[in-house]
This record gives sequence, structure tokens and C-alpha cells, in this order.
Amino acid sequence: MSKPKIIAYLKPSCGWSNGVRAVMRKYDLPFEDRDIINNPLQRQEMIEKSGQMMSPCVEINGQMLPDISGEEVEAWMLANQVVTPNDLTPDAPINQPCAHEMPGAQPLNFAVRR
Repeated sequence: MSKPKIIAYLKPSCGWSNGVRAVMRKYDLPFEDRDIINNPLQRQEMIEKSGQMMSPCVEINGQMLPDISGEEVEAWMLANQVVTPNDLTPDAPINQPCAHEMPGAQPLNFAVRR
């Protein structure tokens, strides 16, 4: 099976983005990891291609999968025979939000206490 062309529009540190990366490692898939936080041009390209602002977005062989988790990317690739099933366990959670979006997360308060 030939390797697909994959462009992933991801945040450097985010549960959803790390889940997409973990799926790519699980299947040993090369991909372009485009940083949408530190590179405004990459973010703009993601928005233009996907038609929306949420991330991650993953483009596989020209098919855009907008606002998707690692779990959803894996399911799509299996359903579309981009990869074949394997028994490997991903090295990171593949369906987890960013830390600040986790249930019970508290916002940081940098106020000066007196």
C-alpha cells in the first residue's frame, strides 16, 4: 500500500493535535505538520481549505477532514482503506481536548495577591 499525502494543520501543544500525531505514528505515516499557532499563513491556508476555523484539520490525498480528532482520523483512514488495521497502541490519547478544555480545568489566575 502506498503512503498517502497528508497535511495536518495542528497546534504545537493541544490534546486534539497530539492525538492526530499519535495516529500518524501508530501507522508510520509521514505527514506535514503545519503549525497554525506560530504561522498565521498556515492558519489562513487551513481556514481557506476547510471553510472553518476549528482545528485540527487533516488533508489526506486532497480530502479535507475539518475539526477532527485522532480517533476520527483513524476511523476515516480505516473506512477508506488508507491504512490497514494494526494492534499497536497509540503513544498518546487520540480523543482528548487541550488541557484547558478538560472537565474541571481551572483558568490560571496571575493576579497579584495582597
